[in-house]
Amino acid sequence: MVRVATCNVEFREVSGFADFAAHLREVLDEARGADLVVLPEAVTFELMTAEPSWSGATDLAPVLATAGYADDFRELMAQEAAARGQYLLAGSHLVPTGEGGYRNVAVLHDPTGAVVHEHAKTHLFPLEHTLDVVEGDEMAVVDLPFGKVGIVICYESQIPECASSLVEQGAQILLCPSLTLTRAGFWRVRHSLAARAIENQVYTVHSGVAGPPRGVWPGAYATSAILGPCDAPLPDDGVIAETPADVDGVAVADLDLALLATLRESGATTTYQDRRRRVERYRAWPSHLHA
Repeated sequence: MVRVATCNVEFREVSGFADFAAHLREVLDEARGADLVVLPEAVTFELMTAEPSWSGATDLAPVLATAGYADDFRELMAQEAAARGQYLLAGSHLVPTGEGGYRNVAVLHDPTGAVVHEHAKTHLFPLEHTLDVVEGDEMAVVDLPFGKVGIVICYESQIPECASSLVEQGAQILLCPSLTLTRAGFWRVRHSLAARAIENQVYTVHSGVAGPPRGVWPGAYATSAILGPCDAPLPDDGVIAETPADVDGVAVADLDLALLATLRESGATTTYQDRRRRVERYRAWPSHLHA
């Protein structure tokens, strides 16, 4: 059994990094007692409001400027993980590549604050391509004391191969930091994570960013949740725990990882096994993905 917390974060206007850090501590305080805590994608974008003249900007330069806080943010998250004695997936943030571009990187800290895994987003939302964000190439599982986890950042949840790769490596929980600018975008990610939970018979954890439009920032919509594969004794709709929408909030759930093996073997459906049972037949069906 593992206790997981997912954080919904509503962007505020902040005066600087200390103000931003205080906000995140408020949110993390609500996740006390969890073994594993997940923050949203691009959670550092709140720092755009600390940039001079951000409110009058006509492009996303203040958003990209938040990459300058990458080292400070990593140090803050290491300190918070250690102070709280938790595994902390520090959402994701832009990291300069040193070649004029950026990567969207999620960092997992252990309860000492040490970095145990970094994941660079492998499939980018179209807007990211216009901001000189470059793709990563690796999908890897992290073996933690309580189970195996994998990371899919936002749009990666909509690429089934990303989740399948992680599950083939043994992932039991998929962690998804997310930022969606519209309700349609939110539901694309939420429905995708529900599908990934069902087709792989795993748990998925969705952590999102919220907030109204500010300056050039268009605003974002989110509610964060912990999802399962829609089979007894889990909730019928697969929603194990969920935060209110568009406000700071934390949802917590105790996840029975042994239950996943039982559901795969004798659940109402045995999707995990059946997807593998006929894999040769899938290869025989025409598909450009097999070319």
